[in-house]
Parts: sequence; structure tokens; C-alpha cells
Amino acid sequence: MKVFVYGTLKPGESNYLRYCEGKVVDACPAIARGQLFALPIGYPAMMPGDGTVCGFLLCFANSAILNDLDRLEDYHPLREPTQNEYQRQEIEIFDRHLKPLGTAWAYFMLPDRVRSLGGIWLPDGRWENRFFTK
Repeated sequence: MKVFVYGTLKPGESNYLRYCEGKVVDACPAIARGQLFALPIGYPAMMPGDGTVCGFLLCFANSAILNDLDRLEDYHPLREPTQNEYQRQEIEIFDRHLKPLGTAWAYFMLPDRVRSLGGIWLPDGRWENRFFTK
């Protein structure tokens, strides 16, 4: 089971140790299509778009990890999308040379929520923990 991460779940970031350490069987740098925003509350948000978002493709042996990640990202598939903080979708992932790596789950935020949270566009598609941690 594969998940594309671009924020606090990246190796070396604040939530990697708690949610991913010892559960990831492979991790590699990866790119997804979208737009990345830094949120003043301390973590990023990705929206659909034509740009590139840099992150990591994490491979897990156990798909039950999605339950933990869904709780972290405040996503529940049976709620109205506007009631979730993030939306989980399966998307195409690429390596750093834009070679396809297949599909993976990723968490997106709705544009209205990004705006209401004061999202700051990161044109280079890279986020580093500059504020607080989620």
C-alpha cells in the first residue's frame, strides 16, 4: 500500500516517527501534480493543480495504516467533503525525473479551506517545517 506524503509525514519530519517509523517498507523521493501551500498553523496543504509537489512515496506492508493517517488528517470517507480537513484520493505519482511510479493515496485540501486558513503558495512545491507541528 502506497501513500504520497509532502509534509509532517515525510522522513525526518515531526509525524514520521509516530505514524510511519517501523511500518514503512520503502520510501523514495517522489513528485505529484498539484499546488502546495504552507499554512500558518504549521503544516502544508496540497490542492489539485498543474504544478508539482515534492514529497516521498511511502510503501507500507499493512494497509491498516490508512486508518491512523485518516485520523491524523481528519478525513472520514462518509462525511461531507467540507466536514473533513483533508480529502484522500488515489493519484499518479512520479519520480524526480517524471517517470511514472504508479498510483498512491494522497491527502488534498479543498481550495476554500486553504484560503480560509491563510495558505501561502509555495511555487517550488517544497515544504519544510517552518512553523509548528500538527
